[in-house]
Amino acid sequence: MSSPSLLSRLRLLPADLALPPQLLQTPEWDGPLCRVRLDNTGATPEPVRDWLLFDGELGISPEAAIYGEGFQMLAQTMGTWQAPAPVGRCPDASVYRITADLGYHTVHNLLLVAQDTGWLLLAFASCQRFGGEFRLYPSGRLQILMNGEGRQLLPGEHWQSEALLCLEGPDREALLRALADYIEAEHPSLVADVAARPSGWCSWYHYYADVSAADIRENLAVRAERFPGLRYVQIDDGYQARMGDWLTPSAKFEQGVAALAAEIRAAGCEPALWVAPFIAEPGSRVFQDHPDWFVKGDDGLPLPSERVTYGGWRCTPWYVLDGTHPEVQAHLERVFRTLREQWGIHYFKLDANFWGAIHGGHFCDPSATRVEAYRRGMAAVLRGAGEGAFLLGCNAPLWPSLGLVHGMRVSDDVERHGPRFRQIAREAFCRAWQNDRLWALDPDCVCLRDLPNQRAGEHDYQFHLAALVASGGMVLAGDRLRDLDEGQEGQLHKLLTLCEARAPAARFDDMNFSRGRVTLPEGGELLCLFNWDDHEKEVEVPAGALDFWDEHAVGQRVVLQGGQGRVLSYR
Repeated sequence: MSSPSLLSRLRLLPADLALPPQLLQTPEWDGPLCRVRLDNTGATPEPVRDWLLFDGELGISPEAAIYGEGFQMLAQTMGTWQAPAPVGRCPDASVYRITADLGYHTVHNLLLVAQDTGWLLLAFASCQRFGGEFRLYPSGRLQILMNGEGRQLLPGEHWQSEALLCLEGPDREALLRALADYIEAEHPSLVADVAARPSGWCSWYHYYADVSAADIRENLAVRAERFPGLRYVQIDDGYQARMGDWLTPSAKFEQGVAALAAEIRAAGCEPALWVAPFIAEPGSRVFQDHPDWFVKGDDGLPLPSERVTYGGWRCTPWYVLDGTHPEVQAHLERVFRTLREQWGIHYFKLDANFWGAIHGGHFCDPSATRVEAYRRGMAAVLRGAGEGAFLLGCNAPLWPSLGLVHGMRVSDDVERHGPRFRQIAREAFCRAWQNDRLWALDPDCVCLRDLPNQRAGEHDYQFHLAALVASGGMVLAGDRLRDLDEGQEGQLHKLLTLCEARAPAARFDDMNFSRGRVTLPEGGELLCLFNWDDHEKEVEVPAGALDFWDEHAVGQRVVLQGGQGRVLSYR
């Protein structure tokens, strides 16, 4: 799969003129995998910010189509080398202010480039300490670097880069499967410990932060009557008194969350809980009692996250628990052990995880990078949650989470609008290769009912349903369950059947994502069709195909309206 010509070009690692001469780089290749050792041969500590591994051109056309990952979950890049375009609405460089991107565009840890002969894949197979970056210049110039964050390399000591993988081949999905193999060798996946792909109901997308214990009980009752296949009942944001005080319930949960979790178990399903482990609002008890636990600014005071990045979506300003602080690690472990052992909860939706890897601040351990700070904090969460827990990463730093979560949200929040349905579908399809390899994939909730401020058309909902089939991941319902009509109930049951069977993600012909095939474990196939345009199109389909939802024959030509998706089944 690797190309000798590509490897020979990348093996010529140029001398890094940006580093002082006493810093010596030594590349070590193992087939298509390269690690670079950086030694400080001098007598003084040397700060390292941009540790360049490669700077040059690979003969790539500026018009080449690309795909690049973001540092945080909400950032992805498509378009071309010369004109990169964000997939979603929260790019790393602008909204999250992670990179400066002056005269170049940065993608993080994974770069795919279309070529005449197939695809070029450059990716970091590990993320133990450093974030990997690819800087794309419009001229075709490429820089590959480790972000050293200005940390000091001491005299006589050395650093090891993350593992850089270089592959070429005609089959994009085969390259990504190979990448998953290399990543699993560096970061053993936790998904193997998950006995069944999770399904359930989530309170957020109908009630948002106004959720109450009465709302949970109502949906718990409807679930028992109409949707017994929904295993988890997830209490989302709104149950807590303040951001950061996860063990203190709000007034709307007057009997406490532990008692409600016991009711959920007594009803024959499992409680799940939303927690944002790394953040706290100013009025929280944890912030008031332990200001020394938080990431500091240049002034030595706790750093409001809005000073250096996106500040959060409510109860701001957010302050960030320092994962390198031993007392913070003990605190995180204690909170999750309490939730597990005393409250009986083992499924946790961990949100706002990106802030645990915040940039621009100062940690208790000054030698630690933001990747290390996050990974130490997450290791404490894992210890507290215990064996058999399910941790779902959400709004997370993607590569730093490798080997630390069982599931991963891979798209923006669902909203009942056609443009958002299409956005989150593209985000999930680009990451479908990760499903059941790196983690269980969460394409976000199934939402089939309008809200007063969120309205979608019939074709939009059909696109949304088809995208969930093609994503091949977890299934969580986001509507008020009693509002679902008979047809929507049937559609949700169909999705649950696929989830229980662990149906894989669709294999698409190309990155236009118009036609994908799902090979069902019990035999047969699903054909997922998507019209991303505003005008209708006619599509030829196999003879004998049935509509997946109502099982009616469709003929050999199907008309897709603008923004519509269809799922067909055939054997």
